[in-house]
Amino acid sequence: MPSAAQINYNRLKKLCLDSGADLFGVADISGIKKDFLLSPEIMPKCNTAVVLGAGLCRGVLEDINGAPTRLYFHHYKIVNSFLDMTAFKLAGFIQKQGYFSLPIPATQIVDWKKQSAHLSHKKIGYLAGIGWIGRNNLLVNKTLGSAFRLTCVLTDIPVKKDNPSKDNCAKCRRCVNVCPGKAIQENPGDFDHMKCFEQMKIFQGPRQVEQYVCGICIKVCGGKK
Repeated sequence: MPSAAQINYNRLKKLCLDSGADLFGVADISGIKKDFLLSPEIMPKCNTAVVLGAGLCRGVLEDINGAPTRLYFHHYKIVNSFLDMTAFKLAGFIQKQGYFSLPIPATQIVDWKKQSAHLSHKKIGYLAGIGWIGRNNLLVNKTLGSAFRLTCVLTDIPVKKDNPSKDNCAKCRRCVNVCPGKAIQENPGDFDHMKCFEQMKIFQGPRQVEQYVCGICIKVCGGKK
């Protein structure tokens, strides 16, 4: 007979996938929550994160040619909004079961220069087994590449946890070759955050887009088919 943790896992996954999410995972965040920019009063309740992701439209990405487009920026916002609504639905479901839940926005930057948010969806997504950290400093999924967005719900519901991915980018260097800011290096740990940010400022400068986005490395990242 399945354990309560497995039953909860199956119920939460079904809710997310039935709502239109493409990716789902659960992470043990007890070892990283000290880095979260959240109220200390709620931190004792947050040892688990349910992660969900939505793939980006390939047609929108194909329209990117050397710079982000207004179409991509709009699509970026729509996908984030969809994830926020799905996380809201998931958090409400968990709360009705009598457990704590806290939905975290898909995109809510606290400091643009440091590119910091309340927490790292990317890091939590890695712990939830959704993908690995690629040379482009993004989470890479073996099917979707980097062409997806993430959000998560922090909770204390008893639920089965996933394991981190053991995959990597191997010999793929497509993102290294196309990065206009030369931020992406051979070693994923050498990614230059400031060069990336400076390039996004260049794209945002002439009002091509209203926010700091790029999408060039996402377009070419294919994961492992």
